[in-house]
Amino acid sequence: MGPQTSDEQLMLAFKSGDARAFSTLVGRHRQAVYNFILRYVGHKARAEDVLQETWMKVVRSSREYEPKARFTTWVFTIARNLCVDRARKESYRQTDSLDAPVGAPGGEEEGRELGQSLPDEGTQGPDRAADNARLRPLLTRAIAALPAEQREVFLLREYQGLGFKEIAEVTGANENTVKSRMRYSLETLRKKLAEVGVDGELMTADGRTVA
Repeated sequence: MGPQTSDEQLMLAFKSGDARAFSTLVGRHRQAVYNFILRYVGHKARAEDVLQETWMKVVRSSREYEPKARFTTWVFTIARNLCVDRARKESYRQTDSLDAPVGAPGGEEEGRELGQSLPDEGTQGPDRAADNARLRPLLTRAIAALPAEQREVFLLREYQGLGFKEIAEVTGANENTVKSRMRYSLETLRKKLAEVGVDGELMTADGRTVA
């Protein structure tokens, strides 16, 4: 199977016993799924646990898999549901957030923020990089403070590029509700960023940001 093989074809091949197909799927989507989970749960160790649970569930569910939707929609649904389950099980408020330092003392990542440890998407020019350095930690904290229902919609739309119909399938909400949650999340983020002196021009009309 080559690079043109679709995710759905790979999943069906894995269902039939081709382990290499699963490895290809993980290679294609591991980072994107991890980034979504990390931004959702706000804690690196928990994110890694949920990521492992996500791929384990993909394996366990492979026998019943049918390509009724895009593979990405299916895997993000699994990841999202596991994030929600993890949040419900926690009886305490998270004290480690995306702006908390990570890494062992004296190590290369000591004092870095989780938001800074997330990889940038694509190559950026110096002006864009400067905007990112200024906005990312502020945006990270503002996103973490959103209500969970708004946060998941924002993350799936803004960082994963899913359409509203797909997000509705992932979250189990209807499309109009998803659009409302996106609108509310943008309004809240613009307000919070304005409070700390960040110009709203850094966020475009469709919700895309420079971060």
